[in-house]
Amino acid sequence: MDNKTISIASDHAGVSLKELVADHLKEKGCEVINHGPFDDQSVDYPDYAKKVTKDILGQESDFGILICGSGQGMAIAANKQSGIRAALCYTPEIAELSRLHNDCNVLTLGSRFIDNNVALQCVLKFIDTPFEGGRHQNRINKIWVFFL
Repeated sequence: MDNKTISIASDHAGVSLKELVADHLKEKGCEVINHGPFDDQSVDYPDYAKKVTKDILGQESDFGILICGSGQGMAIAANKQSGIRAALCYTPEIAELSRLHNDCNVLTLGSRFIDNNVALQCVLKFIDTPFEGGRHQNRINKIWVFFL
């Protein structure tokens, strides 16, 4: 996990969990790019998803983490960007599979539906799990060809 750069953002519903995750990642030796917000004033989640996906596409970060109330809005917004594969995860096993089989580069979490400890486990599993490649790469290639 050391030496990984993680870009992170949330909407107003995810600020508290975002800060917890950011602090935990720093303790684990990651560089964290925190795009905010930094209070619970209402914001529009697509604006924050764009900041994180821009970091990944520009190779400023290795992974992104996006947090909103359900996690779904952030996943939808992030997945609108070509080259982004965002997964809404709610267990460490789903986070692991999203990396192993789908080579996801963005983890989304729903702050209103996940326990803080489970969220941290998802984050660590997501970041530490390598992509398997092989037959899974072939499937990912089909997604990009089909939708381009």
